[in-house]
Amino acid sequence: MKGTFLCAIFMSLLFCAGFESFNSLTPTIPDLPTETKDTNDAFNTVMQVVLSPRCLNCHPSGDQPTQGDDLHEHYFNVQRGSDDHGAGILKCQTCHQNENNDYTGVPGAPNWHLAPKSMGWQGLNKYQVAKAMLDPNKNGGRGLDSLLSHLTEDPLVLWAFEPGINQLGQKRSLPPVSKEEYIEAVEIWIGSGATIPNNN
Repeated sequence: MKGTFLCAIFMSLLFCAGFESFNSLTPTIPDLPTETKDTNDAFNTVMQVVLSPRCLNCHPSGDQPTQGDDLHEHYFNVQRGSDDHGAGILKCQTCHQNENNDYTGVPGAPNWHLAPKSMGWQGLNKYQVAKAMLDPNKNGGRGLDSLLSHLTEDPLVLWAFEPGINQLGQKRSLPPVSKEEYIEAVEIWIGSGATIPNNN
């Protein structure tokens, strides 16, 4: 009886040892890096904003700014001009002052002007826009630090989140995320190296 009891204990120990050995041989599936997911989410958030009408209207691919959520041509046949600030007597600052004019419905922010033609985003997808944003030959020679400051601090960029009312007294539509979410997304995306997700 005593021998049977000892045998049972011995067999139990062998079983446990075998079980532990089996566990040590079972491959573990590593967690997906959260950094990649967070960076991709941040990239998509940034692109939702820059591809909204509030940004696209000042980033035309041609020589005429657009207006409204439907991106219709700017009234009075306003043109880009040689310095992106309008042409002739129709300079941007002729109508657009340093702040929104809620009486006339004319939007305003400091240094109101068009983005350079090299930064024309209308007609591009988010991957093409991102490549243009990161190209110093197109973005005014900006590196990542300068681009971060421009996207999160420039009053003209941030105007998109406080666009005021239009000529009909209606509130202009806002980008699809809040200013705080946008700034956080820019910081995450650029802070991680501004990687553009694979679009294949």
